[in-house]
Amino acid sequence: MGEEDDSLFTVAKQFKRSVQNVAAGEPSSGLWTSRARQRPLPTNKFWQNFVLNRGSSPEYIHPYTIQAGNSSIAIGYPKRQASPTLIAQIHANDLFVSARSPSSPIIQVSHHDDLTVTLSLGQAMRAHLLRGSPYVSFVFSDATPLIASAHAIANLSRSADSTKHTLFLANGQRWVVYSSAPIHLQLDRSAQQLSASGDGYSGVLRIALVATPSAEPLLDRYSGCYAVASWVSIDTVSSAPRASMAFTYKTQGRGDLLLLALPLHRAAMDYATAGARPLPQLRYASIDGELQGVVGSLWKLDSSAPMAAIAWHSVAGIREPTAAGRLGAALARDVAALRPINTSSTYFFGKAVARAARLALIAEEIGAPDQAAAVAAFLDSNLSPWFDGSNAGNAIVYDGQWGGLVSQAGAFDSGADFGLGVYNDHHYHWGYFVYAGAVLAKLDRGWGERYRTNLYSLVGDYMSPAPPRSGSSRANFPRFRHFDPWVMHSWAGGLTEFADGRNQESSSEAVNAYYAAALLGRAYGDEDLANTGSAIAGFEALGAKSLWHIRRDSDLYEPEFFVARNRMIGVLWANKRDTALWFGPPEWLEVRLGIQVLPVTPVTEVLFSDTGFAREVVEWASAAMDSRPEASDGWKGFVFALQASYDPATALHHARQLKEFDDGNSASNLLWWIHTRAANRI
Repeated sequence: MGEEDDSLFTVAKQFKRSVQNVAAGEPSSGLWTSRARQRPLPTNKFWQNFVLNRGSSPEYIHPYTIQAGNSSIAIGYPKRQASPTLIAQIHANDLFVSARSPSSPIIQVSHHDDLTVTLSLGQAMRAHLLRGSPYVSFVFSDATPLIASAHAIANLSRSADSTKHTLFLANGQRWVVYSSAPIHLQLDRSAQQLSASGDGYSGVLRIALVATPSAEPLLDRYSGCYAVASWVSIDTVSSAPRASMAFTYKTQGRGDLLLLALPLHRAAMDYATAGARPLPQLRYASIDGELQGVVGSLWKLDSSAPMAAIAWHSVAGIREPTAAGRLGAALARDVAALRPINTSSTYFFGKAVARAARLALIAEEIGAPDQAAAVAAFLDSNLSPWFDGSNAGNAIVYDGQWGGLVSQAGAFDSGADFGLGVYNDHHYHWGYFVYAGAVLAKLDRGWGERYRTNLYSLVGDYMSPAPPRSGSSRANFPRFRHFDPWVMHSWAGGLTEFADGRNQESSSEAVNAYYAAALLGRAYGDEDLANTGSAIAGFEALGAKSLWHIRRDSDLYEPEFFVARNRMIGVLWANKRDTALWFGPPEWLEVRLGIQVLPVTPVTEVLFSDTGFAREVVEWASAAMDSRPEASDGWKGFVFALQASYDPATALHHARQLKEFDDGNSASNLLWWIHTRAANRI
């Protein structure tokens, strides 16, 4: 699945129905330049707010929040507010940067790639926004820079050569402004604004907060080099084998590139291979953990997730004859109970068909070929109508306005299929479809060949790693629709403007989507697809364990939040950590746990490899669950699944008491999980 391979870019002919995506609408021509608005377009990026509605909601470009509007770009070093139920970063207009009398008053996205986005104010000013840059870099073209603040500007000083200005704000902040050529910024105290004297300025201004007293000499030293573009490459390290990811930056100016790394970067960083070097004395605050300096225009990162865990079946297997018999009996009951899936909801259909696919793999693992064949027939009869165009209740269609696969219902109603038409949760929905399709392609080669293009189309929609343009051809899907390499996890939310930026609720369903893509590669002997899916699943698991999972010894979040015994995030936002769910309150701890576990598959071992944390989170959820009579058996099943990682006997006892299971789980699947834990000796 390299850059020259177009297989993931092909839209299956059955999906090429003529549809106008009314729910998403046309991309706003006023918020993108024509060059940046070339389809396929991103729909879940860290800067998405800049092109939604009026483009005026802020986005978090570590370590600053950035807001576009009113012919200016606002920079804020966000404050944190914490309570027992949430943590939020609050944008403040610490500085406004603009140009006098620009040719256009509208801020537009003029360039975007994996780790950068460029905002332009006509021809007068460009802002190169880079993840993890302590500077915000502006390029002016024969224009007069203007700098203002929502706070009073208490003082201004400049260097002897007029290439460095220091602003002292009344809120106690100190900001430095570096220029590539001498410029004389003057403070108009009545207007509380800095402007350049003389004719228009052509050159670079780099603006940075002096976050600590020791930061300024480091900012001085590396002020000459800035990034204008980036590229992320994902691969596997065959000798480990581990997932590997490289960040490459295209720079301009002089000297070395100074950036900031999160704790999850530092844990994965291969400094020796990349030639980068840490600068830990440079520190900035972040909701994702303390940012520390790194010097170098190439980063190499290795995931801690072993690629061998991306397998069809369990690693440990079924060791006890009595366990195999017990599981076989449950499997026979579950297979006999299969009925046609009647829902037209893409999400609930996906969960149901993936649930059935799990039964087929369990049958394979315990040596029950007749049961596997029965499930294969069930998968064929239920999945094929979505692929051959005969599904009357809903249909998968291609949206040429943005470049993606949506449901017919979602294209006409932004609330249908949980916002699929506005590009919310595609990796969840299509990930389930792909999982079931991968299993059936494994079991039935003829079916797999017949619908290969359909399955690859779905993977391409949510996981294509190839650039939107390759030579003279264009892709049908954007690169990395959901996965954000810099924070090592995916974003949902789609084309909905949120004041707190993008968000994602279920980290485990995201891991499952990329795991499903890896299995699809295995089913077709496509090593590139298998490795890419495995790698992204590994990094997604690392992101989940770093940011969603809150261990007792964690110092990532504030005491007000941590002391409240939060052990799992509900919804993670770019600028917020929320314990509430989209569908439930913070007090439903077993639900908050369950939504970060489902679906239970072999890759769950990667996500919850730390059995110590599994014990912590089970004890945390169990106390609340036992005190709530209305807690459903479906959600309890996921608590018992985690319990099995350290106490399978007790988990088995609890599982046998359950009367019902989540619609993506089953008695067979839960028993399979319990009996295949490495510690099982039941």
